[in-house]
Amino acid sequence: MPALKLCVSRCLVPLLAAVAWFMVLGSQLDQAWAIDKDDPKLKKVISHGLDWIATNQSRQGGWTAQDSRYPTAMTALAGMALISEGSTSTQGKYKDNIKRAVNFLVQRSRANGLIGSQEDDRYTYGHGYSMLFLSQVLGEEEDEDRRAELIKVLNKAVEFCGRAQTRDGGWGYVSARDGNDFDEGSTTITQVQGLRGCRNAGIAVPKEVIDKAIIYITKKCFNPQDGGVQYSSKGGGSRPAISAAAIACLFNAGDYDSNVVPKLMSYCEKNLDLARNDGHWHYAHYYYSQVMYREGGTEEGKSKQTWEKYRDKIYPRLISEATDDGKLAYWNQGYIGTIYTTAVNLTILQLDNGILPIYQR
Repeated sequence: MPALKLCVSRCLVPLLAAVAWFMVLGSQLDQAWAIDKDDPKLKKVISHGLDWIATNQSRQGGWTAQDSRYPTAMTALAGMALISEGSTSTQGKYKDNIKRAVNFLVQRSRANGLIGSQEDDRYTYGHGYSMLFLSQVLGEEEDEDRRAELIKVLNKAVEFCGRAQTRDGGWGYVSARDGNDFDEGSTTITQVQGLRGCRNAGIAVPKEVIDKAIIYITKKCFNPQDGGVQYSSKGGGSRPAISAAAIACLFNAGDYDSNVVPKLMSYCEKNLDLARNDGHWHYAHYYYSQVMYREGGTEEGKSKQTWEKYRDKIYPRLISEATDDGKLAYWNQGYIGTIYTTAVNLTILQLDNGILPIYQR
């Protein structure tokens, strides 16, 4: 028996040593795959991606989706990616590109307050994204004449947004009057985030407009059966992408304590699969990444932060999917167009910069 015990003891020593070695190796691998804002691969793809956006700006100052569509929305999204780097319309590497993008959108401001063209069949997207971009620019604008111009444009834009709201409190692809009072979740979220950007920049936003929008999301579109947000107040079933955007929207509206937020979070955790790539994948994670970044704090009973866990999964995927020739990088997944996917991905990859007020914790 003593001999048997000695044999077992001698066998356990190398076994335990091997287990310990694998645990250390596993920890090292986790650290090696962890990504932060100073990761060389990340910095490289962001720099090359921003250069691609700048290089592909039109002479007029804008960008478009496939078939030259949605110039207002694409210009605003591209502009958001550029200012997330830290450049402004007067300072930084991309100042000239940002200034031309601002000029492009200001020139598209109509007498009725719409930023864009009513010939666009989904002009509220462009309007909402433009309010968001221009409001972020306004906060850093140093030229007094340009500040006054932006304030005028955004005041009119907010007024248009209020008139375009449907009776149920949402927005459709076009204004309520142009679209027979039709509404749907994704355009509603775009308007609310744009309005919040304006409010943060000092533009007066009627409280009743925001209140109606919150009721629209939490009461008229929330599906208590599965905890998601459905396509429209008229129905259409819960949508993971819109549900993720809805959380970001509620946070932007200052409604952090809504009793539907935990249910929406749970729904998104179950239904937003990082491995899947449907037509709305980039849209969903554009907003869900903002939610995860806002959460930021350590999860109860876990050692790693919510944002870090999410970032360490999505960043490697985005980096690996980029087409990079050593100087310029872009993403061509998705069905809207390369500028859309590239701008959205670059915005996600730059959240850690913490520069723009709308994305700050």
